[in-house]
Amino acid sequence: MKKKQPAPQNDVFTRLCQAELHTECLKEYRFYKPRMWRFDYALPAHKIAIEVEGGVWTRGRHTRPVGFLNDITKYNTAALCGWRLFRTTPDKLMSASFIGLLKAATGG
Repeated sequence: MKKKQPAPQNDVFTRLCQAELHTECLKEYRFYKPRMWRFDYALPAHKIAIEVEGGVWTRGRHTRPVGFLNDITKYNTAALCGWRLFRTTPDKLMSASFIGLLKAATGG
């Protein structure tokens, strides 16, 4: 029996992208089924991935050795699949500078 993928989630960031970038933004976007990997957010029409790197100052998952090494594998695989990856921290996700970066990347 095939598992049904959950409906895309809308949150403030996905709505902000729709309003500012005029493109669909999906939360928890599965990009590589063999490993069940997901991006925190994706702009599929532009093959742009957004990863929100939490725990930067608290030794969170992304900064511990195993998590860091796993992220390298995930990010390199994403690049091989044609994705452009933009990384940010939770406090910068909705900043004007990060949205401006995404606008530039989408040609907006």
